[in-house]
Amino acid sequence: MTQATTDADASTGPVRRLTGQLGVGAIVFMVIAAAAPLTVIGGNVPLAVGGGNGIGAPVGFLIAATVLLVFAIGFVTMTPHVREAGAFFSYVATGLGSRAGLGAAFVALVAYTAIQVGIYGYMGWAANDLVTYFGGPEIPWWIYSFVTLAVVAVLGYRHIELSARVLGVALVGEITIMVVLDVAIFATGGAEGPVWSSFSPSNVLQPGLGVAVLFALTGFIGFEATAVFRDEARTPERTIPRATYLAVVIIGVFYALSCWALVTAAGAGGAVDVAQRTLDGEGNMMLDTADAYLGAGLRDVMNVLLITSLFACVLSFHNVLARYLFSLANKHVLPARLGSTNPRHHAPSFASVVQTVSAVVVLLALVLVGLDPLVGVFGSMAGVSTVGMVLLMIVTSVAVFVYFSRRPDAARGRVLPTRVAPVVAVLGLLVCTWLVLSNFTLVTGGGAGVSTVLALVPAAAFVLGCVLGGRYTLQEDEPA
Repeated sequence: MTQATTDADASTGPVRRLTGQLGVGAIVFMVIAAAAPLTVIGGNVPLAVGGGNGIGAPVGFLIAATVLLVFAIGFVTMTPHVREAGAFFSYVATGLGSRAGLGAAFVALVAYTAIQVGIYGYMGWAANDLVTYFGGPEIPWWIYSFVTLAVVAVLGYRHIELSARVLGVALVGEITIMVVLDVAIFATGGAEGPVWSSFSPSNVLQPGLGVAVLFALTGFIGFEATAVFRDEARTPERTIPRATYLAVVIIGVFYALSCWALVTAAGAGGAVDVAQRTLDGEGNMMLDTADAYLGAGLRDVMNVLLITSLFACVLSFHNVLARYLFSLANKHVLPARLGSTNPRHHAPSFASVVQTVSAVVVLLALVLVGLDPLVGVFGSMAGVSTVGMVLLMIVTSVAVFVYFSRRPDAARGRVLPTRVAPVVAVLGLLVCTWLVLSNFTLVTGGGAGVSTVLALVPAAAFVLGCVLGGRYTLQEDEPA
């Protein structure tokens, strides 16, 4: 049985911790669920193919996965030296101090809140589309969004292992149906046989490569959440690194392979047109391909699983956000009540409730403004979240480098993971930042002015956190 534990702190009072027995598989399930594989294949892939570098788009997903794997080397190397949950902000605070740590925490709260609200908008649109497809009535999209929010609130209030089981079932379904489609496409040879030219430099290095990488990166949002669950993980020093590497590799390979399968299904000469019709609202690259290769019945199953994919995604983000609030409260940055645990469910239930209320407020504001659920709500919120996540990874890589530079004994014999990998990660992430910002209007769906304001939100959150920093102390670092 799991329970909450309390560590005494003479200067600041009790620091509550969550406990649990989550293994590598459970954590990987939640992280991959947050990535919403079916949602990314159905939405990001057409954008990468139709608006990016065409049939070379699969390589964009491989590039994003490679950059994140390099980042993960330093990230997991530092894991034994970070004595608390909190993911990015704990790592940044350990390496760069409390001010930068609080800045990272504020960015994370903004980024996760944005993507969560965006997914609620996407869910409302997708649920209404599903109901009307099967002949049901058309009702306002936001009704489905708020119903989903209520269900997430109930599950998020309870112990994390319940959410892990729910996410696991949903994830197995969506990955299974996509793997079946991939196998069917490659087994039949697609329209013209496997499109090997997808990996040709002449097709990869097109002007739209940046767009492909951008939408690939949005598909990885949340992968670092492995570290958020460290207090609830079984032997976190081993569980967290394994879960992180597995999550990045599985997500990257799955995205790239499925993107290549959809390109192969349409053929080298028709893939861009098929993707463009999806962007124009005249078709659905993923669902139409499923209809052609699996039949109408399995197409309908995939359509339903798209809903479960979105639900799994938003539930995972809810759990991560609640734990960020819990950790910050136990640093005495937020009200102490947020750092309490439910005696029955042994979960940060009050933080979960507060997080639910904040999501209701933001979503309601966007509804009242009259934004479109996809372009207005999902597009703009995904844009803010992507910028925030890339910023967080850059700062975290710098924190890893600085931490081990100041502690040569801890880095002895490990130059690659403690020095080289963080530097290479920063360079790769800076390139990704340029790619994201130079194509930002494609994500937000807004003009240059609105997109600029949205892009500056994460940076403003970081500055605010740094200004307010210095108000909490880290736990003493212990040797690995």
